[in-house]
Amino acid sequence: MSNQNGNHSSELQTDFHRILVGVDDSEDAQLAFRYAIKVACQLKAKLIIVSILESDEMNVYQALNHDYIHGEREALVKHLEEYKQEALKAGVDNIETVISEGNPGETIVKDIIPATKADLLIIGSLAKKGLRKHFGSQAAYMAKYASISVMVVR
Repeated sequence: MSNQNGNHSSELQTDFHRILVGVDDSEDAQLAFRYAIKVACQLKAKLIIVSILESDEMNVYQALNHDYIHGEREALVKHLEEYKQEALKAGVDNIETVISEGNPGETIVKDIIPATKADLLIIGSLAKKGLRKHFGSQAAYMAKYASISVMVVR
């Protein structure tokens, strides 16, 4: 494809069908979630809501305690269901929730994106604590290494 100057450029993808949004309780992740809802509604796209259970946040006793990990995962499942209900109320018809474990940036880039076949990742940028501290530093990681378009919401 050539532009007016005769230079070749690749066509930008603007019709997204599978939007992935990373969520936690931080303000910037909430902002990203609300934005993802709007985009999913406008494009009639599937919304994939992901949250990562971070094993590096646990001490060795917690990590070895299956009841603790099970409890953390159950809390995350309940939380993601609340996000799903909010998206449904806002008009998103097609929603999937995903929970995984590990480092948020790496897990989303290496595992979640390929598994869900997402074509747009929407994340917050400013988080500081827990999953939130990783999204701040890892927004750059995801923007750099994700194989899909990434929108960092501020």
